[in-house]
Parts: sequence; C-alpha cells; structure tokens
Amino acid sequence: MAGIPLTRCQFLMPFTAILDAIGAPSNSLLAKYKLPSELDGKADHYIPLLPAIRFAEAAQCSQEIIDFGFEASKQMQYAHLSEKLRTVIGHSPTLLSALKQVCKWATLEDTVLNIWLERWGDQLRICSKLQGAQGHPYLEHSQWLQLVFKIHIVRQFAGESWNPATIAFEAHYVPTFETQSRWPTTRFLSGEPASWIDVPVRMLSLPGRSNRIPALSMAEEDDPPAYKFLDSLKLMLPSYLGGGVLTLAEAAEIAGLSTRSFQRKLARDGLSYSDLVDAARFDNASKLLRDTDSKIIEIALSSGYGDHAHFTRAFRRMTGVSPRQYRAQSRNCQSSPTPC
Repeated sequence: MAGIPLTRCQFLMPFTAILDAIGAPSNSLLAKYKLPSELDGKADHYIPLLPAIRFAEAAQCSQEIIDFGFEASKQMQYAHLSEKLRTVIGHSPTLLSALKQVCKWATLEDTVLNIWLERWGDQLRICSKLQGAQGHPYLEHSQWLQLVFKIHIVRQFAGESWNPATIAFEAHYVPTFETQSRWPTTRFLSGEPASWIDVPVRMLSLPGRSNRIPALSMAEEDDPPAYKFLDSLKLMLPSYLGGGVLTLAEAAEIAGLSTRSFQRKLARDGLSYSDLVDAARFDNASKLLRDTDSKIIEIALSSGYGDHAHFTRAFRRMTGVSPRQYRAQSRNCQSSPTPC
C-alpha cells in the first residue's frame, strides 16, 4: 500500500500564524482536521497533507481570508526548505543542475510531490503535481507554496528580483485581481495538467551564489527515501507528541482505512499501533535527553507522557535505566575518547 501523503509542518505554520495574528480559533480548527495544535520547534516534522489542505480552505471560508494560500506563501522563504534540499542546491554549480536535484529530492517537502522539467521552445517549465491527489478540491493552497518555493530556488541563481513570466495552477482556481496585481509582469493560468512556472532556457547555465562550494560526490548524494505505508506512519506520529497522540481510530481515518484493516496491516509487520506510539515517544525523549538540557518533566510532556512517574516507568521498561541515568550515560559516552 502507498504511504500516507504527508507534508512538513513548516508548510502549515504560515497558515496558523495568520490565523493567530487575527485572533482566529486556530486550535479548534486544527483539532477538527486531526492536525497537531503544537507546532513550535516542529518545522521538520510531518503531518497529513490532505487534512492540512482542508484545514486551510475551512479557515479561509470561516475567517473570510482572500487567497489564503497566497497570503501564506508570502511568509515562506528559501531558508524554510528542508536542510537536505538546500544543501544539494547549494552544491549545484548551475541552475539546471539545481533544478535536477529539486526533482530528485522533492519528496522531502511533500512525500507525494512529483517535480519534473519540460522544454517548451525557449522556456523550461518546472512542473509539479501531488501524486494521488488529482481532483482533490482546494489544491491551490498547497500549489501556491510549491510555486513560490520554485521561485525562491531560481532566485538563488537569478537574483531576488526575478519573477516568472507565467505561473500556472493545476487547480481550477484564478487568483484575485489584487493578488495578480502584485505580479504585474506575470500571467496566470488555471486548470493546467500540472502546476508550473517557466524559466528562460538561457538562464539554465547561471552559476549559484555559492558556486565555490565543491560538488557533492556520488557517495554523499545517496537516494531520496521511499515512503511506504509504515514509513509514512512512523514519520507522521512525532508531530503529535506533546499535544495529544492520535488515537488508533484517528490514525486509521487519516490512513483511509477502517480500524480493523489498519490493525491487520500493522500486524503483518509484527507491530501494533501502541508499539509505534511507544517507539515515537522513546525516540523523541532519548534525543532530547542526549542533546538538550531540558528538564525531565519537560521532556516527558513533550514526548506525550502525562507525568514524570509515567515517563520514568515507561523509559525504564525500554532501556533498563531511568531517564536521568540514560542522560548521564549518554554524556559519558560523548566525552569518552573511545566508543561506548
């Protein structure tokens, strides 16, 4: 079975920031669409993509926000791309090589995002599509973010003032006159086979601003992850820690399965849903114990445990030691000249 479509929390954060700024009840709306309410520090965590799109549309309607996807995209910067994608772009000697890397690593941003290049006369189209989401309503909210990020990537080579001659949406959506007026040299198309922007072919040889960085070796490049069902489920759960972990029924609903089918699917891999939740909690807690000076109770709460005692008992079952002992042992290993 294909994985659950996911997107990085980073792409939800500008929507909630706008809602918070106008005093809208964003938390209740997030809960309605089974999205985590606590996003601070979780930019690189993953959440279900389609509920996030429905959330954006519901917020746009209830708060009467015009072109919500565009307004959210205005808050996004090149630095908001995942670190891995920025690294491979930074090591690309030309715009063309960078765009090829973007095609390869697009799933780091949205796990079902497909980006490819098409030559049209003297223009190169940078196309994108969410696999399996064809016909889904309100895709313009996601497509605005995809399109603006492509623009930010080209600007790393062409300069901050560059804008595409054309911005095309796969969605049957037309930006408002006010939105279009902010792009006076750009034409907008709607209902295209894919979303895309165009880049003149003559620009493809432009060097990057960081063209002194040596190219990545083949060994360093490795391959993008493949997000199958179990992989995407494991990837999604950490974003819910600290704000109320998804119930079994909620996780099954997000996966598009009945509760029984969801349990059977996990059982084929020798797992239960509680196994996955426990593993996500442990991974989060152990990382914080190793890498931060946060208080034990803070780590417990952020990992989805109700209190210090519950956390300590669960952690001892997993490791044989208390959280405090685990932290001390980890730090002794880090300072030791020989591996533990």
